[in-house]
Amino acid sequence: RPRACRGCDTTARQGTTQRRIWVVGATTEHTIGKIAAMSLCTSILASGARGMHRIACSASHQRHATPCASRLSSRVRCAALRAPVMGTRSTYVLAPAAAASGAQDADSNSRPIRLGGVQRRFTTSSAVASPSAADADAMPIAPNGQTLMLHNTMARRKEPFSPRDSTGKKVNMYVCGVTVYDYSHIGHARVYVAFDVLYRQLTRMGYDVTYCRNFTDVDDKIIKRANENGEECDALVDRFIAAFHEDIDALGCLRPTIEPRATDHIQDIVTMCERLIEKGYAYPADGDVYFSVDALPEYGSLSGRKQEDNRAGERVAVDDRKKNPADFALWKAAKPGEPTWDSPWGAGRPGWHIECSAMIESILGKSIDIHGGGQDLVFPHHENELAQSTASCRCCATDGDEPEEPFVRYWVHNGFVKVDSEKMSKSLGNFFTIREVTEKYHPFALRWMLLGTHYRAPINYTQRALEEASDRLYYLYQTLVDSRVALTEAEASATDAEVKGKPKPPTGVAAEGIELAVETKAAVASALTDDLNTPLAMASLSSPLKMLNDLVSTKKGKKAVGRNVALRDLVKTVEETLEAVGLPHEGGEGLLEELRLLTLARAGLTQADVDEAVAKRAEARTAKDFAESDRIRDELGAKGVALMDGCSQVWRPATVVNDK
Repeated sequence: RPRACRGCDTTARQGTTQRRIWVVGATTEHTIGKIAAMSLCTSILASGARGMHRIACSASHQRHATPCASRLSSRVRCAALRAPVMGTRSTYVLAPAAAASGAQDADSNSRPIRLGGVQRRFTTSSAVASPSAADADAMPIAPNGQTLMLHNTMARRKEPFSPRDSTGKKVNMYVCGVTVYDYSHIGHARVYVAFDVLYRQLTRMGYDVTYCRNFTDVDDKIIKRANENGEECDALVDRFIAAFHEDIDALGCLRPTIEPRATDHIQDIVTMCERLIEKGYAYPADGDVYFSVDALPEYGSLSGRKQEDNRAGERVAVDDRKKNPADFALWKAAKPGEPTWDSPWGAGRPGWHIECSAMIESILGKSIDIHGGGQDLVFPHHENELAQSTASCRCCATDGDEPEEPFVRYWVHNGFVKVDSEKMSKSLGNFFTIREVTEKYHPFALRWMLLGTHYRAPINYTQRALEEASDRLYYLYQTLVDSRVALTEAEASATDAEVKGKPKPPTGVAAEGIELAVETKAAVASALTDDLNTPLAMASLSSPLKMLNDLVSTKKGKKAVGRNVALRDLVKTVEETLEAVGLPHEGGEGLLEELRLLTLARAGLTQADVDEAVAKRAEARTAKDFAESDRIRDELGAKGVALMDGCSQVWRPATVVNDK
């Protein structure tokens, strides 16, 4: 929306197609352009001669740079960089040069940093986004010395992560699992890839993480599907749990610490229902048990919904036995053809929402650090979970009792998945299971595509996005494989002085590569601790990969003093980044071959077909029939097979999109 710039009384408009940040000094402007197609924030918070001054600048707002600059201190240094999420207005903190660089002289010739291969004369802070040094000092620190910022759905903002554990080292995290009646779809892939990255990040930061992800193994859909198939519910559940593990393992997700099933905790569910009835938060009705939302004033605090939003007959079922149409089932009376368990209210089975509350209390305790899931679970599932558990243990008590620890410290939710800009649904014919996608594209291409969008932002699943992810994946691992080969050769041919630890100081691109490795490592760490900004972390690999290719293939790169050190540092940095986001960081040859085979399968070709076409093209070129040579090349290229003239590699996969 338009926002007035207080410095020059002119309006800047956010939301331009190509956004830029103008870091403004007294007489100079520096542009941070697009970083690997990421959309950067258009807001700067600057500390100037007249106090805190907010500037809204974009590509169309360039004319504001000079007027605003006159109101800032003569030299500023960018102290923190953050990328935007879900359209929110991010803050870029600018501080006077002396403050940003400590005791370092604030002269304009101070050592620049390198971003995207281009020198920028500003310094970046290793601290997580913090507007002041005092706030930074108060930040909770992880065992590895960093601070993790997480967006808390309850608070509607990013907050520094601080676990409940008194030692600050143990973390428990619960993520809602699948209802196992069918194969998992790409929406499930998004959820569990996102929380796999969070699990890895917490572990990398030194926390001892207990990660719990459940299976809902009793549900209306399971019962219906089992009856349709003429099989027992247990058999159906076991089959699809195995399929789920196959799909999620293929995406590179680590197995959780615990994977409980709802049916293993029936007694815990019954006990919680009894406690809620005893405390006046639930009531029985003809063998069913309902939670009374009117009994809990806090109901709706997570989703922000009001009671009047749930009008009977529209969003909730009409049932005269309910005190309030919004009351939800904790226990359901037995029906013919359904699995049942004994209870004080007669035979029946648990409702959906009570399962997670009971399992969390039984396995992790009455209060946990992180509860995660898709954005679609905020209401009603997580809202109802919060109500049950809060009422059961009287977390956040308001009746004069001493409040206990809240049920969940951090509610974390990922954004929706759309298919070609439409909601994914079976009725629209755009519903894709994970295994349908991975039959044509590598699972890690799907993971790369999912990580290319911030976990809280909506993601648009398209063939083009998958093709581009697959192409980028191939480039990345081909670069790594080539660099490892070059490093092995460089170390084998090292001079006696280098072997004895007396190398010459690095020069040229080698010196730049060594510096770039350090800066990239810091950039990745900063991105991942800032609410798991995987797009920025992965974009940070662009410059190291380009530098590696320069060191491997260019004349100046091969002759650079210190080349082997630069290769080793850059390869290690890329490998550590891949490991952090859950992609393979060792080997690579096998993955490249798998990508080639999948390309051939999508093209309807075999390796023999490609070899035959290459031979015919060679004959055409020998006969100087360049029109035929180009025709063969273009025909293969249209199918995703790019011929590589003058290279040891005959062909490589290429991006191709079917617009039909």
